[in-house]
Amino acid sequence: MSSAKNIVDLPWAEDVIDAVAKWQSWLRYEKRASAHTIDSYQFDIRNLFQFLNDHRGRQINLAMLSSLTLADFRSWLANNAAEDRQAASRARAVAGIRNFFRWLDRSGQLHNNAIELLKLPKTSRRLPRPVTEVEAQDIVTLSKNVPQEDWIGKRDQALFTLLYGAGLRISEALALTHADLAQKDRVTVTGKGNKQRNVPLLPIIREALDAYLESCPYAAKPKEPIFVGSRGEKLNPAVAQRNLRQLRRQLNLPDSVTPHALRHSFATHLLASGADLRSLQELLGHSSLSTTQLYTQVDAQQLAKAYKAAHPRAK
Repeated sequence: MSSAKNIVDLPWAEDVIDAVAKWQSWLRYEKRASAHTIDSYQFDIRNLFQFLNDHRGRQINLAMLSSLTLADFRSWLANNAAEDRQAASRARAVAGIRNFFRWLDRSGQLHNNAIELLKLPKTSRRLPRPVTEVEAQDIVTLSKNVPQEDWIGKRDQALFTLLYGAGLRISEALALTHADLAQKDRVTVTGKGNKQRNVPLLPIIREALDAYLESCPYAAKPKEPIFVGSRGEKLNPAVAQRNLRQLRRQLNLPDSVTPHALRHSFATHLLASGADLRSLQELLGHSSLSTTQLYTQVDAQQLAKAYKAAHPRAK
């Protein structure tokens, strides 16, 4: 719902159409929200308004939104549960709708505090699923052999080495420009919320990057992306995911092995080697330490597994 053109097909009043368009513009240009977040919020707004069309039986306008009660929001959430939407999806939907109503309040268009009283569905946080050190090494070593063209193989090897060796998100890695690599031993990364951080580059990462850049047939311009596709355009994450999927099959690895699993592996292996949580939080670009603490649970699980496998009384 990036513009009013996408939403006029629903029976929404002009004041709501205008409000939604301006809210999304605020998310994109002021909050620097990701395209994924905006798309998710688009789905949630449509979901709520489609429910209200049936629930209230009349056109949706700002006056109606200001009159919604806690019972209305509970009914919407219950309807989502009845349609088998997972608890995590329902919790995200509440967060998106709250964001919209808070923006309406701050911009002076309406005040309705009922959504703030709605309890979030209980969700269980899924633990990260890293690969082992051997599996990560196999992925990095064999990645250059998957694509047909030599420079593309070196590109994939550099990308996967960066994800595992520096703990970047795939979106962060693909957003890097040549200007971000101005320093040999570190890279400037722009993460969620447009927050920047400096991440150290191990010599082996730099070697893989240099090998790729030397073989890449496209000119290296400061503002152009480092990782490019076969036609020189910014590399699509789906291409990297596809190539890793081929590697996964060759190595007989589970479906959980994705580009993001390499980031999980970076964090888990650092923690196992004695890294402290605060340093790890900075390297990963987590805004909350509680997110980083999930890796301590993974480390504890792996320790327990190793204990059971090795201790004579556990057999």
